[in-house]
Amino acid sequence: MNPKHDSIVAKLPSLAHSNISIKRYGAILTMLLDASPLKDILHSLVLLIEEEKLGTIGSILLLSDDGKRLLTGAAPNLPDSYNQAIHGIEIGDGVGSCGTAAFTGQRVIVEDVSTHPYWEPYKALPLSAGLHACWSEPIKDSQGKVLGTFAMYYDSVQSPTDIDLALISEAARLASLAIERSSALQFQRLTANIFKHLPIAMVVTDAHGTILDANPTFYRYLQCQPTDYVLFDPQIVFQPSGQQLTLMCRQLQSNQAWQGELIGRRVGGEYFHLELTVSIFKEQGSDEQYSSWLFSDISERKKASELIYFQANYDSLTGLANRNHLFRVMESEIESDNQTRGFAFMLMDLDNFKQVNDTFGHDKGDQLLQAVSTRLQGCIVDNSLLSRLGGDEFALFLPGIVEERELVAIASKINDAVSQPIKLSGNKKVLTSVSIGITRFPEDAMTLEQVLNCADQAMYISKDEGRDCFHFFTEQMQQNAERTANLHAALKLALDSHAFELYFQPIICLTTNKIIRAEVLLRWEHEGKFVSPEEFIPLAESSGLIVDLGHWVRQESMSFLLTLQETSPDIGLSINVSMYEFWSHSLQDNLINSILNIALNLTAEPFPFDMLTIEITESLLMKQHNHLIASLQKLRNMGIKIAVDDFGTGYSSLSYLSHFPIDQIKIDKSFIQNSDHSIKQQALVKAITTLSHALDLNVVAEGVESVEELEFVRTAEIEAVQGFYFYRPMTKASLLRLLD
Repeated sequence: MNPKHDSIVAKLPSLAHSNISIKRYGAILTMLLDASPLKDILHSLVLLIEEEKLGTIGSILLLSDDGKRLLTGAAPNLPDSYNQAIHGIEIGDGVGSCGTAAFTGQRVIVEDVSTHPYWEPYKALPLSAGLHACWSEPIKDSQGKVLGTFAMYYDSVQSPTDIDLALISEAARLASLAIERSSALQFQRLTANIFKHLPIAMVVTDAHGTILDANPTFYRYLQCQPTDYVLFDPQIVFQPSGQQLTLMCRQLQSNQAWQGELIGRRVGGEYFHLELTVSIFKEQGSDEQYSSWLFSDISERKKASELIYFQANYDSLTGLANRNHLFRVMESEIESDNQTRGFAFMLMDLDNFKQVNDTFGHDKGDQLLQAVSTRLQGCIVDNSLLSRLGGDEFALFLPGIVEERELVAIASKINDAVSQPIKLSGNKKVLTSVSIGITRFPEDAMTLEQVLNCADQAMYISKDEGRDCFHFFTEQMQQNAERTANLHAALKLALDSHAFELYFQPIICLTTNKIIRAEVLLRWEHEGKFVSPEEFIPLAESSGLIVDLGHWVRQESMSFLLTLQETSPDIGLSINVSMYEFWSHSLQDNLINSILNIALNLTAEPFPFDMLTIEITESLLMKQHNHLIASLQKLRNMGIKIAVDDFGTGYSSLSYLSHFPIDQIKIDKSFIQNSDHSIKQQALVKAITTLSHALDLNVVAEGVESVEELEFVRTAEIEAVQGFYFYRPMTKASLLRLLD
């Protein structure tokens, strides 16, 4: 027996009491078995019915996929105009014979179209085509779902006989079989096509691993031909998966499915990552087990995922862990229960890296960072994590290592390794070093933020104390950091609330022994104590407040200068200006404009700029920029004198003095104090004085505190002095009383 034939015959309607000839019935059956197109089968079925009952004009309408409209299936003898008119008509109760039958699922017999209410809105259409009666039978599938309608039209008013009703019923059942068979074949073809073109591999096997079917993608993934694989053995195909493969096989013994990621091996030995779904099933009525293996090649996705993971957790330049990865590991260690062993953390910053970057270029700077990271990796111990935090900053996480002896050995090894000459491309050799700050958890800090802050403080101590060294964090560092933070916050409030005060230290002319000027000094009393300028001025410079603070000092000083002019017109003032106010062209212009604007706001009369001296630091002379020289010259053109303060403490070079528009130098007190005990010191001061005079510069000696120092200054022919021997810094009121 043919199984195809059996499956169709089982669904055929009974031919008892049927006038349809077995021969013609067989023709329909043959078309079904041959998988003829549905259109041809329905066409033949309509002609068969029309032959069986003369005078009948048959029509098959198919229900649309949305179940709302009827579409032409087959009606070879109906007028084309009529077929076109009813094609796509919406079904509904009272919508002609077919529309009502499809909507209700019940047979509709209309003997006279001209009088039946179902046809009232539409009767002109069939009557014009010569159609006067219409019997319609709903076509239903095996589940009772309406698939369409089979209609029999007549050119006269007619009522069906019992034989007619049997005929239309059996015709509808034959149409149902054809439609269902066509749908099944279409679905089968669609399924096969999908299976063939599926972009993922699929293979079906029996219980022994014999391949029953496999799509082309399966063979493409494994890079083989169908003859290469008769049996599908997961132990061979997925062998590189190791433990994961074992877990899958174990689970499939107790479950009917498994899903996960494995590693496959192609025929040539190449490995690839795959995502697999396994299902074990049985066919209905059979005890035989089958397996479907559905997998996709996710190698590219894995590579992308690994790349994303690497970029998220590692530094692309050095390959070291980045800050995110490092901090996550440290945070995990801090939050773990294993706090008894603790850990150490080293923060490392390259010394003079900017100089290498600026001198040789960023590509050489990158090479230097790579070379340093390689050397650092040669110094670390097992289980430690080396990281590049960014720029020229590195960090080393040392879990379980807190002993000072061990940490000293590691830090010393790092200092020694990094300080060795490094050869870059182009035969360029550079020297660098690293400053290290070391802190320990939980001894020094209890949170990640605290660990980082403590290491940062210790590292900057290493920077301040000569670089190329290491320091452990101490409690004193924390206290200093807290004080700095508090002063930093209080500094802005002090400026806004005018908490600063000006003091003045007179400068004496040694020829007349009279006061000729006074240096303006800034004082700040905070929480009942004076804060040293050496402490708060750097804070103001680092925070950017120095510009506003400098403006306030100039405004108060210039206002006081006008007051002095009323009583002591021969007394001038010297005002210190931070080098940060000369840092850029715009800041230099801002300084000049601020002085001019203050003068305009203070008086309508010409301001006595000739009684004003601006003191700059010696380090500013290193910036031999045309704009800076032009800015100083503008100040001199206004009448302001330019003095170099603390001369001798920076990059001392009298050659700089010849390039700058300056009027005087102030020799730092370190050269004056105890000069009576040092012949070399005396010779140096005399040489500076002689050369300064040769450049037509006035000289002021700072820090004169004894008779011996004063006598030395006189013998060196220095024309003015400043120091405790004469006067200590005093308030505005005290200076006014002194001058009176």
